[in-house]
Amino acid sequence: MGNQEIPFSRLYYGNRELQYLRELLDSKTMGVRSRFGKRCAELLKGLYGAEEVIITQSCTTALEMAALLCDLQPGDEVVLPSFTFSSTANAFALRGARLAFVDITEDTLNIDPGCIEAALNDRTTVIAPVHYAGVSCDMQAISAMAEQHGLLVVEDAAQAIGASYRGDPVGSRGDMATLSFHNTKNIVSGEGGALIINHPDLVERAWMVAEKGTNRKQFYEGMVDKYTWTTLGVSALPSELTCAFLLAQLENLDAINRQRLDIWQRYQQSLAVLESEGLARLPRIPDDCVHNGHIFYLLLNTAEERSRLISFLRDRGITAPFHYIPLHSSPAGRELGYPASSMQVTDALSARLMRLPAWAGMDGQVERVVEAIMEFFGRP
Repeated sequence: MGNQEIPFSRLYYGNRELQYLRELLDSKTMGVRSRFGKRCAELLKGLYGAEEVIITQSCTTALEMAALLCDLQPGDEVVLPSFTFSSTANAFALRGARLAFVDITEDTLNIDPGCIEAALNDRTTVIAPVHYAGVSCDMQAISAMAEQHGLLVVEDAAQAIGASYRGDPVGSRGDMATLSFHNTKNIVSGEGGALIINHPDLVERAWMVAEKGTNRKQFYEGMVDKYTWTTLGVSALPSELTCAFLLAQLENLDAINRQRLDIWQRYQQSLAVLESEGLARLPRIPDDCVHNGHIFYLLLNTAEERSRLISFLRDRGITAPFHYIPLHSSPAGRELGYPASSMQVTDALSARLMRLPAWAGMDGQVERVVEAIMEFFGRP
């Protein structure tokens, strides 16, 4: 295995995924209302203590649903970090909102509550925190601001399944939250996501949005004798093929996260010398957060050094990519939003960050990644 390439991520599954897929195929059904999707939703509903969970085709779909449910009006503003994927911004921009990008903190790379506070104005409607690398934002501060100013909170918890903040699951404190089951995440279904609804008043309409704007769910439950178009909506629900695979993954959540955390801890211990000698900075986890090992990153001292290390590892068959180009500096970000704070931390850290391979089943390949990094820095 020594010369085998090490990808950034790789699919991990067991026998149960194949068992559920076989059960589905043997049932001769392929719709979106069979048992697997319902079981996925009930499992997540219990995990988060949510009012409702709707399984979606992607986290992007879940975000777009959440934005619809926020009833954004022309001129409304949404505060979000610039250091995130475009889906977070797209969802609100598609509803006509202006995007107020703010800076991140140096410790967790999550949205800075102080910058949120400074960005609020009479047009602000929504705060959209993103829990980077499976580490929670400061939700106590964010929730307090939202309550004080009468704002909705939509948590982008795409990377955070199984993580917690002050004992609560990450994604349980906002009005809504979204999860991702994309192929790079801890729990995967190829594509897939979920909308977590914590506000009871949003549940009925959320199902209408998910059902292409119709009250079809009420029809299936016998509450109306026919269904019709009632509101704006999307085609949100995934096929049962997706849900059959996803259910097996969700049932194995704790074991998969333990493997990710083990890999994360091995990196942390093996590479700590780099931080002690000022060669690179490692992730930092606040005392009130329990993370899920989703991402292990290094912050190099310069952007040029990061590029050299990425190339050095690539030459040795190891894929270690950088992450987001800050949205405030992107063409669409400049058109659809504006920097509502200094972006000093975002600009500095995003240019120096690189992510190491981390996936359940890596086994002894962690050591090979560590050895290559140490070789780059001239360490024995």
